[in-house]
Parts: sequence; C-alpha cells; structure tokens
Amino acid sequence: MAADTLKKLKTAEAEKISHIDYFNIAISVDCVIFGFEKKELKILLIKSDLEEFADKWSLLGDLVRVDEDLDSAPYRVLRQRTGLDDVFLQQVGSFGATNRHPSGRVITTAYYSLINIRNHKLKITDNEVHWHSLKDLKALAFDHKQIIEACLQRLRIQVMDEPVIFNLLPEKFSLRELQDLYQAILGTKLDRRNFRKKIALKNWLDDLDEMEDDVPHRPGKLYKLKTGLKKHLAGLAEKVK
Repeated sequence: MAADTLKKLKTAEAEKISHIDYFNIAISVDCVIFGFEKKELKILLIKSDLEEFADKWSLLGDLVRVDEDLDSAPYRVLRQRTGLDDVFLQQVGSFGATNRHPSGRVITTAYYSLINIRNHKLKITDNEVHWHSLKDLKALAFDHKQIIEACLQRLRIQVMDEPVIFNLLPEKFSLRELQDLYQAILGTKLDRRNFRKKIALKNWLDDLDEMEDDVPHRPGKLYKLKTGLKKHLAGLAEKVK
C-alpha cells in the first residue's frame, strides 16, 4: 500500500512544469497610510510611474521580491518611498481581480496604518508623495480606491471598540479634536453630548487638568490616553523586522 502511494507522488519540479502558468503570477503589497489634519482624514499617495496610469495617484506599493517575506515587503516600501521606518502596519486582505494590473496577473495584499502626521515627517518625496484629503479623492490607479475603501471599513469597525484612533492624535488633545476625528472617520456628524457620554463609558482617557491655548474657540480641557492603553498600542507597534 505504501509503495503504491509513493508511486503516485510527484516532484516539486514536475508540479511546477505541469502548472507553469500558476507559478507566473506576481505578488505585490500596497500600503494604506491614514493621517488626520485640519479636521480631515488623509491618505498618503504617490504619482503612478506607469504610462497606463499617467497623472493618476496610487498607493505606496511594490512587487514582493523573490527573496522577501510578504510581511517584510510593506516596511521596505515605506522606507524606500518615504523614509519612514517606525510605522506599524496591519494586514487587511488580498485583492486579486484578473484585470487589476495592466502588466499581467498580480495579486496584492493591503496593509494599513494610522499615524500622527505631525510626528511622522516624510523624509523622501520622490514622485510627489504627499497627503491627500480622503473626501476629495478622484480616480486612482489600479483598484486602489477599492482597497482604500476596504481599509476604511476596517478602521470604522476598529475605532468603535479599540483605542487605535489615538495613533492619529497628538499626546494631548481635547474632546473637540477627538470628536472631529471620529466624525472624519465615520463620515457623519455626531451629537456632542452623546459622544462625550460614550467616550466617558469607555474609560480610555486621563484628564490632564490643563486647558487648550492659542485656539480660535473657547479653550477645552486636555486629555491623554491612559498609560496602560498607550503601552498596549506601543506593543502592537513593534514592527516585524
């Protein structure tokens, strides 16, 4: 019985030869980097370098190298395209429509991150890489608008139950800023009183007993994320080397 089973086995090389088309599919990664500035949710984009998408914007992405692990590729992309090397990326999902790339069959895996724009200055700006308002996005290269939407939906779910949203804010912030951020992410206006009740119930914040200064409106109290939760987020942000 064992001998019969052994005869039916084939080598990896034979498998490759008999399914050569399957082994010619490329794999890529795309980075969806969200930021928050002037009451707007923003996304980091770069000008596409493909003629087929001339003058269109795209996500930061690249093909995965033959000697590279999948989860290492997006960190390389960010380092090479922006100079950022301290960003935690979370895998969201894969996109594999047969016609999504003009060069051939390319399956991409999307990763997303939330960063404080003021603390993460871009060190490289080749191909005009810069922040764009999410609500003003026009047609993008590839299927990148679909990928952004999928990551936004993931973000909208996470911010309701997890304190990830504070990665987008400075260390000290007002409840007004926090509400502005939630509204930008959820795409809807929130009742001020109900919002503050819900935030209080989550027990995420420490009152700093400080007030805003140099603001065009009535100064509000300042808060910060509780130390324990901050350490939890810092632990998540230890990126894979």
